[in-house]
Amino acid sequence: MVEAIIVRGPSRERARRIAVTTAVAGIGLADDRLGQRGEAELSTRQVTLIQAEHLPVIAQLARADTVDPVGLRRNLVVSGINLLALKNARLKVGDALLEIVGPCQPCSRMEEAIGAGGYAAMRGHGGMTARVIVGGRIREGDPVRAAP
Repeated sequence: MVEAIIVRGPSRERARRIAVTTAVAGIGLADDRLGQRGEAELSTRQVTLIQAEHLPVIAQLARADTVDPVGLRRNLVVSGINLLALKNARLKVGDALLEIVGPCQPCSRMEEAIGAGGYAAMRGHGGMTARVIVGGRIREGDPVRAAP
């Protein structure tokens, strides 16, 4: 299930949480900085996903009380599906079809977002990157499932 949708503006601007967005094929999320550019994005990072189940693990590893997913800057926080097991698989997320490409490595900004040890805590738990194959509406609460 989609637990949260997070979109980013310019690189140093704080990300924000929204309730609904549109995935645009070959580009990314319409409300995210890639979607706002409106150009075809060859990057494998059109959409980033992280498992909600990993947030408490990251917090524990970083010795933090909680982890705010907005600070992690991953676009979709999802639950109930093992993202790491789905490399090269396709996911139906709301009305959109995404293709999981590979791991989303943490960056040094995780020290700012989580605190000391944030970067190390995110290693192996940073989520996955995806391409938008078929665009469509994505809402918080939408199901997330592997596509045939």
